[in-house]
Amino acid sequence: MSEKIAFIGLGNMGLPMAANLRNAGHDVIGFDLAPNAKILAETAGLKFAVSAVRAVAGASIVITMLPMGKHVLSVWNEIVAELPAGTLIIDCSTIDVESARKAHELGARHDLLTLDAPVSGGTMGAQGATLTFMAGGAEAAFLRAQPILLQMGKRAVHCGIAGAGQAAKICNNMILGISMAGVAEAFVLGEKLGLSHQALFDVASTSSGQCWALTTNCPVPGPVPNSPANRDYKPGFATALMLKDLKLSQEAALSAGAASPMGAQAAALYALFEKQGHGGDDFSAIINFFRGIPH
Repeated sequence: MSEKIAFIGLGNMGLPMAANLRNAGHDVIGFDLAPNAKILAETAGLKFAVSAVRAVAGASIVITMLPMGKHVLSVWNEIVAELPAGTLIIDCSTIDVESARKAHELGARHDLLTLDAPVSGGTMGAQGATLTFMAGGAEAAFLRAQPILLQMGKRAVHCGIAGAGQAAKICNNMILGISMAGVAEAFVLGEKLGLSHQALFDVASTSSGQCWALTTNCPVPGPVPNSPANRDYKPGFATALMLKDLKLSQEAALSAGAASPMGAQAAALYALFEKQGHGGDDFSAIINFFRGIPH
């Protein structure tokens, strides 16, 4: 079934996600404030609106993919009054749980179906439609959204009530940041002990050290040909974005009264690495921090 979909936020993730929906046969119109957004959207075969309000006119589904909670709330405040009751609005941004819950409350006041559905899989997952969506909200909203999500990704998990998708994303990426730091440390130790990258990979990837940070996003070139390490750490998933998610995890831990010493340490490491000028590098480039390579 073809839908009219408004997609607000056409960045490195949003643009290919919107393009995949167009490729699936939907009528997609996008909007973004970036100066070159219109050119990029039209190059990808998308219609482009002059404003967020114009983008959502007549849409049965609205998707937002924005940097922070304040941006999501600003856009939702602008558009919710324009949407008929029952319209589905999905936020795929990674934001704080409190802002996600406020967005759901805003939608509820206008009788909209709302879902927070952040993603995992990075730009390659967005381009290849292999993302995983972690969804929070009412079951009716999830069931309405599921077919659309699965045209942008390979899996959609209903994690629970409003904000649960963001909670799952924050926890997942805290694991990822901690594990990448551990994998990077191990490879640097291996280098100093005379181990080849391939030898360490062959052992760890088939034994108890196995993890996604090793087998999919390996921080050294060679063992995993598609990892950013083979492209001089061009992301991928940028260090600045990992730091954003780790900061969100620590804000959530403080709010919930949860002990998070490993998450705090990972956040501190990535903050230092970003300050050295590596915010645009893939987060696996943290290995160079442990090597002591000057920025």
